[in-house]
Amino acid sequence: LLGVKIGKRAIIDMGYYILGSTRLIIGEKCHINRQCMLDARGGITIGNNVSISHCVKIVSGSHNYNSRHFDYEAAEIFIEDNVWIGESVCILPGVTIGKHSVVGALSCVTKSIPPYSIAVGNPARVIKQYNFQTCSWERV
Repeated sequence: LLGVKIGKRAIIDMGYYILGSTRLIIGEKCHINRQCMLDARGGITIGNNVSISHCVKIVSGSHNYNSRHFDYEAAEIFIEDNVWIGESVCILPGVTIGKHSVVGALSCVTKSIPPYSIAVGNPARVIKQYNFQTCSWERV
């Protein structure tokens, strides 16, 4: 599929838009919903069992606003295993979303999210983390 490295039983729904397909790696049992845009020019690695809701934008390239000519720059994005990305989320360059995390609908992820977290908002911030001692989600 256009040079994309894609794992077994992964699904990409109709209406997707991919840039830099040779720098896109999708793990096993992933589902990328309708109307998603994946700008992998800087590299995107998606782990196993990742659910990406529709209209999500994952953008690994941008422009340097400090540059006189707004030079292009890119930074790789990593989405670790067992992550759920909500509807219409935007993920920006250089971000890592840790394993077993959830990103709420309409969030804009500008900084990395630690594993076992729930993050929401614009910019996205962690509102809950899983506590392994009590085996429950706790507000941050």
